[in-house]
Amino acid sequence: MAADANKGNAVVETIKTVVYALLIAGVFRTVFFQPFWIPSGSMKDTLLIGDFLFVNKMAYGYSYASCPTIRPLGIDAKTLCGFLDGDNTRVMGSEPERGDVIVFRHPVNGTDYIKRLIGLPGDTVQMKNGVLHINGEAVKVKDDGIFVEPAAPQGPQGLRPRCENGPVGTGGDCMKSRQIETLPNGVEHAVLNIGNQSSDNTPIYTVPQGHYFFMGDNRDNSTDSRVPQQAGGVGFVPYENIIGRADRIMFSSAGRSMLAFWTWRSDRYLKGIE
Repeated sequence: MAADANKGNAVVETIKTVVYALLIAGVFRTVFFQPFWIPSGSMKDTLLIGDFLFVNKMAYGYSYASCPTIRPLGIDAKTLCGFLDGDNTRVMGSEPERGDVIVFRHPVNGTDYIKRLIGLPGDTVQMKNGVLHINGEAVKVKDDGIFVEPAAPQGPQGLRPRCENGPVGTGGDCMKSRQIETLPNGVEHAVLNIGNQSSDNTPIYTVPQGHYFFMGDNRDNSTDSRVPQQAGGVGFVPYENIIGRADRIMFSSAGRSMLAFWTWRSDRYLKGIE
C-alpha cells in the first residue's frame, strides 16, 4: 500500500510540476517576451524568412494585444483580454520611436504583422517615385549595392522571391537594388527595390492621433499601411494593437522548419535588428 501511495504522490507531483511550468511559461510569454518566426519576405534584408526572434513586450507597455494568440489551440488575444480592447490606451505605456521594428495585431483580422514604424500621429506620409516623403520632405537615400538571394522556394510556405532581374530560373541569382534610407530622427536602415509599381506613388496619408503608419523594408513586396484596410491592407494601426519591439534575432533557419538545425544561418546568431 505504501508503494502505491508513493507512486500516486509521484504522479500528482509530476502533474503539478507540468502545470506550474506551463503557467510560468504563459506568464513569461504574456508579460515579457513573445517568440516570432518570420514567415514572409516583406522585411528583407533586415529580416529574412526563417529568422527566429523574441518580441520585447515591455518596450511600450501593455494592452489587450499583449495577451498571447495561439492559433493552433484556438486561443486569441481578444478571447482572453478583449475586455481591455477599445480605449486605445496602454498600461505603463510609452511611445514607440520612428524606425523601430514592431510586431502588431492587424486592426481587422488580428494576424500578427512585423513592420518598421514610419509615421507617427499627425505625420503626413507619401511615396513619390519610390522615395519616402514624411511631412512633405523626402528622406535621405543612398545606393548601397545589390541584395542577392537564391531564386528558390523559401520557408515552410515555399515562397519564391521576386527579383529585379527577373524572371530568374530556379537556383539562379535573384537580385534587388539595396539602398540606405535615413529617417528624420537619424535612424538608418536598408530598403530593397524591385521595380516601379503603384505602391511607389501614393496619395498623402495623414496619420490620425493614437495611430501609426508602418511599412516593410522590402518596399515592393510588402502589404502595409500604404494599402487601406478596406482594400485588404494594414492601414493605420491603433496604439493598443502594438505588441512589442523586435530587437535581436536569436537564430535563423534557411530550411522549411526552424528545427532543421543543419540549415541555420551561421551569420545571424544573436544579430541585432537595425
